[in-house]
Amino acid sequence: MSRPLYKVTFLSLGKVYELYARQVSSGSLWGFTEVGELVFDVHDGIVVDPTEERLRDEFGNTKVLHLPMQSVLRIEEVEKKGQSAIRDAASGEKVITPFPMPAKPR
Repeated sequence: MSRPLYKVTFLSLGKVYELYARQVSSGSLWGFTEVGELVFDVHDGIVVDPTEERLRDEFGNTKVLHLPMQSVLRIEEVEKKGQSAIRDAASGEKVITPFPMPAKPR
């Protein structure tokens, strides 16, 4: 059986973050949720998703993320990893817009 994968959505500094992790638990620090073993897409060469790159830069060396339970919006157990995101909390718009992909040739 494969290890569970969680999509964690939380609020930080006016932005809503969506990350994927293998471990989620109520922390040993009272009032905090521990999020560990963050999962990022690994791409060699060109950057396909600038949001993923920014999240990897910000949280790449993080062993365990301790989130105040008031900032956690949602935790979902998912089958497979989707696209990570950073959104503006007020508007819901993505803060980092993915690079537009060219249309498929006819």
